[in-house]
Amino acid sequence: MTNRTIYLDHAATTALDPRVLEAMLPYFTQQPGNPSSIHHPGRTALQALDDAREVVALALGAKLREVIFTGGGSEANNLAIKGVALAQQQRGRGNHIITSAIEHHAVLHAVEYLAQFGFTATILPVDAHGFVRPADLRAALRADTVLVSVMYANNEIGVIQPVAELGAICREHGVPFHTDAVQALGSLPVNVQDLNVDLLSLTAHKFYGPKGVGALYVRRGTPLLPQLNGGGQERRRRAGTENVPGIVGLAAALSLAEEQRDWYATHCTALREHLIDGILERIPGTRLNGDRAQRLPNNANLAFDYIEGESMLLLLDQQGICAGSGSACTSGSLDPSHVLTALGRTPEEAISSVRFTVGKAVTHADIDQVLELVPGMVARLRAVSPLSQEHAATLSAVET
Repeated sequence: MTNRTIYLDHAATTALDPRVLEAMLPYFTQQPGNPSSIHHPGRTALQALDDAREVVALALGAKLREVIFTGGGSEANNLAIKGVALAQQQRGRGNHIITSAIEHHAVLHAVEYLAQFGFTATILPVDAHGFVRPADLRAALRADTVLVSVMYANNEIGVIQPVAELGAICREHGVPFHTDAVQALGSLPVNVQDLNVDLLSLTAHKFYGPKGVGALYVRRGTPLLPQLNGGGQERRRRAGTENVPGIVGLAAALSLAEEQRDWYATHCTALREHLIDGILERIPGTRLNGDRAQRLPNNANLAFDYIEGESMLLLLDQQGICAGSGSACTSGSLDPSHVLTALGRTPEEAISSVRFTVGKAVTHADIDQVLELVPGMVARLRAVSPLSQEHAATLSAVET
């Protein structure tokens, strides 16, 4: 076992930065006010909320009133998808939604949910590298299309979509465009004007902030029906007492992420490339899932022929190495990844994949340690794999 835990699952979540915790602590104990109260503690909480909203708006290139705080990325996605679709339907604009085959389930399941209200959906395919083709989007747009949602960067394979181009196409046709940018913050520039988006989702725990808090950018004038009712918070777009400590933490983490973005991207890219090169060179029958160049700096999703990714994760964990397989929100599912099958992978290839995502505390020595251990693990799993034995028997038969 390694001397310390090597955490390579940053796409699932990141550790809370101590500086973020320090910013949050007063709002748990010393400043307990409700932002809706008119007394001094309430006004103090409201000021903290306003300050955090300003930080988020500035980072996104948005206006203050365009930022809605939520309980996380999944809620932000649901509010964007359901809120816009139902508002558009109410106005008689139509009932057709376009999204992609590799979206997070928070988007895909929200779209599926809307079917009961008469909505239909076009699911755009991706190419073998994981990209949505702008021509496919243009061809799918219809007179009754009320929303398009394509993620900025994929949570499983890290592929970065041509969001600005997709958004420009939507703008030509007057269709609201949403992007799930949960994985992008802290690694990529995220300016809503440059990206041509009308709605954008984010969550704090992907960039060293707290869990359970996120935000949705909604361009002014975009129709949106609230999905949580019961109060006037967030300009009546999201009811419920605001999570002030969490929101303060989100803003603090976002400020740090923006300050460190160039360093972070460079640091993670070097580790990622070292890991990818090392595995592809040392272990035959491996391949990278998704485009190598247009991907998140920290993401390496690799397929290992004739093994099960879940078995690999267990062996890694025994050695103090934490990695992932598919989306953290579907952990435990035995189904092959919908993202990998959308790339054209067979079910067997899809379940053989492991996602390694590096972060700011990971070192080159950590990657060296992983590269020393992984080849033996793969050999051990292949030795008992029925798929590997079947392949060896097929080769033997061909040779004779």
